[in-house]
Amino acid sequence: MGRDTADVVVIGAGIHGASTAFHLAEAGLRVRVLERRAIASGATGRSSGIVRLHYDRDAETQLAWASFAYFRDWADRVGGECGFVRTGFLRIVPSRYETALVANVERGQRLGIPSLLITADDVARLAPAFDVSDFSRAAFEPESGYADPTLACTSLLAAARRRGAEVSHDAEVSGIISSGSTVTGVRTARGVIATERVVVAAGAWSADVGRMIGLDLPITVWHHDTAFVERPPAVAWHPSLIDDIHSLYLRPEGRHLTLVGLKDGNRIGGRPEEEPATDPAFAELAAGRACRRIPGLAEGGLQSVHAGIDGITPDQRPIIGAAGPDGCYLQTGFSGTGFKLAPAVGACVAESITTGRATTADVSSFALERFASGATAPREEPFAYAPAWQ
Repeated sequence: MGRDTADVVVIGAGIHGASTAFHLAEAGLRVRVLERRAIASGATGRSSGIVRLHYDRDAETQLAWASFAYFRDWADRVGGECGFVRTGFLRIVPSRYETALVANVERGQRLGIPSLLITADDVARLAPAFDVSDFSRAAFEPESGYADPTLACTSLLAAARRRGAEVSHDAEVSGIISSGSTVTGVRTARGVIATERVVVAAGAWSADVGRMIGLDLPITVWHHDTAFVERPPAVAWHPSLIDDIHSLYLRPEGRHLTLVGLKDGNRIGGRPEEEPATDPAFAELAAGRACRRIPGLAEGGLQSVHAGIDGITPDQRPIIGAAGPDGCYLQTGFSGTGFKLAPAVGACVAESITTGRATTADVSSFALERFASGATAPREEPFAYAPAWQ
């Protein structure tokens, strides 16, 4: 029997592992993806899937814009489908952040992002079901929307397979082997895969994997619930939304449902769970918040509630780049906002591996080394909003 080898082993078959596998295989490398359970069985399968471009930091904005081209042109760039639905996207913020809202829209526009400032009256015409009494201006992206995270993930992995990648399910990693300061292999219950390069894209399980290579990754388990609410006939449609006034986000789901999530009250800590449990108080709280922005939803009903987990970092920004033994790369800690960034992040990690430098976007600010100086809160930037999760 021949030796089991790969140019790169990717640990984790969520959207980020899938994206990196796709880009590496496209570059001609022999890729092996190892998944402890099943494709998209972690954070990806429970993601809300919103695809938007509005961020309050340059690095995330660049990644979102580069990724958007994939969602928009998925069939040509990847093949298959990602389920992208163009709904438009609104960002509403409290009055104290209005200056930041204006600046962030203008910054995106300089990159070419189709975004504009609109008035509350404009929002009322665009989304008649919305209550617009508590803000004066909003950011609007007419081209944004949402995609199907599981479909996007499986599509990327199928494209990677067509280019020679292998994907192993039920292949939990039990060790990463190194010789001196260099990675030499990955151990699973099925045996050892010889490789000199490893990508850790294990989501909420990444801290466990990090310890295998001597890294104490500042990643904690983040629990998050979402609800699907039935839309009554009076609320026929609405755009996707992040609403910082009511600390929620929502988007349409098909013709008759609305997905609702909350930005506050998320549980942090504990061990990652295969089947996380929902907070019993969440459904009523989420429905109440949604009805403040869309009063007509009060005539609808609750369809279902889902729980999910991800890995969150102290500053709620991902960890991307080389760390630990030579040949080890981190792509983790996306803190609940990683889906829409995945196509570009995968390209950046693949570029780092193949050429030594990411060129799709500047990801240097996401290096693990930033925590050496004790970063425990989102980095101060001139036009930053409050932390995403509170």
